[in-house]
Amino acid sequence: MTAQRPLVVVGDALLDQDIDGEATRLAPDAPAPVLDVVADRTRPGGAGLAAALAARQGREVVLVTALGGDSASAAVREALEPRVRLVELPLEGSLPVKTRVRARGRPLVRIDRGGGTPGPPGEAVWAVLRAAGAVLVSDYGRGMAAALRSQLAEAARGHPCVWDPHPRGAHPVPGVRLATPNAAEARAWSAPDRSAGAAAGEDDSLRAHGARGARLAQRWRAAAVTVTLGGRGAILTRAGSGDPMYLPAPYAADGDPCGAGDCFAATAAIALADGGLPEEAVQQAVAEAADFVAAGGVGNPALWTGDAGLADPAGAPPPPADALPHLGSALALAESVRARGGTVVATGGCFDLLHAGHVGLLENARRTGDCLIVCVNSDTSVRRLKGPGRPITPLADRVRVLAGLGCVDAVAVFDEDTPEALLRVLRPEVWVKGGDYSVDALPETAALREWGGQALVLPYLDGRSTTELARRAAGAPARTRP
Repeated sequence: MTAQRPLVVVGDALLDQDIDGEATRLAPDAPAPVLDVVADRTRPGGAGLAAALAARQGREVVLVTALGGDSASAAVREALEPRVRLVELPLEGSLPVKTRVRARGRPLVRIDRGGGTPGPPGEAVWAVLRAAGAVLVSDYGRGMAAALRSQLAEAARGHPCVWDPHPRGAHPVPGVRLATPNAAEARAWSAPDRSAGAAAGEDDSLRAHGARGARLAQRWRAAAVTVTLGGRGAILTRAGSGDPMYLPAPYAADGDPCGAGDCFAATAAIALADGGLPEEAVQQAVAEAADFVAAGGVGNPALWTGDAGLADPAGAPPPPADALPHLGSALALAESVRARGGTVVATGGCFDLLHAGHVGLLENARRTGDCLIVCVNSDTSVRRLKGPGRPITPLADRVRVLAGLGCVDAVAVFDEDTPEALLRVLRPEVWVKGGDYSVDALPETAALREWGGQALVLPYLDGRSTTELARRAAGAPARTRP
């Protein structure tokens, strides 16, 4: 296996449709909401989405799936052919279409229609599986994994294989490197009677999830099973091991989780194809799935256009690329707090070496409202403002430390000298700065007035500054080891 060999995704492609709108009234003839549609989008789903997400990570991807002559199959082909190589099985019937109807991002109903049966595989399927660098089975219970079971069993003996199972699908073939059920799927597969599913009150502890994963690893004869837990991260287990590894999400990613499991499985498969261990693959997958959700998930236009950033609905220019992994969470938080009548507070700065003065400012800022969003200068922004040698602490570490404070609810990143463009997206009711500024001297004050926001200046704790800390550290005598 070399890094140049493709990732082969095998599974059930679907066509996903989102109908979004506003529901502000009930129908006159029934107690049902009336949706005024504002957007109607279609995209590949199922294994098609997994393949598209894998292709965005820079690896050649081949998708083995069943497609027919119907309009849904044609739409999936058109969307995927510029991104992945398709190896098709004939589809007897029509491609399944899943439609989500949502009001302000909240689901009202899901409508499923269509469906077919995969036909026999040709020699091309054997050829791409033998040439794979790794194989990802994206099983949506529509028959592809069962139709290619013998080929997949052979592939799992020769290549790293990740199997993303479905309760209505086939269980993984022996020898897969990693299986990736979510918590509900692990419960269903672990239940004595799978048709009964899991009991509503079943144990949701990390210990219980780990025990289920270990049982499934033994039952499936898989090298490892990771049970994905949404915003909590994932548990990685092995057969017979009493010590599962817990890999928490790097931050709380608020957003549409649809497709996060596909993102997780695709990232893990690529990591294994590159020679990574399951532990490394799962750690990368947890982080990538969190970033995927925070950046807008399947609703992110960049997923299909290739653009670097997310377009702002109001028409403002997109925020800088390094803000995107965090902007989705911050924006969703701001909207949810405002929706319940709360006050959104924001503050900003470099936060290069977090010290007591910073913490005091952040704690006081949080007390002025119902949530606190911290706007952080990117590394390039800090370098322009502070000069060579800064920042001392890279962006990822600064974001992680800030997000770990109990008074901080979300973090967003900006690349300019001031956060004005970012504030126009977040639109906080209160903007807080520390130090001896006057409110009118703050460059952000004019922007706040555009939507009726207010700027406040809070005092810093005297004698604390990043510059002073850096000076003292540089002048400290070196310590010798005993």
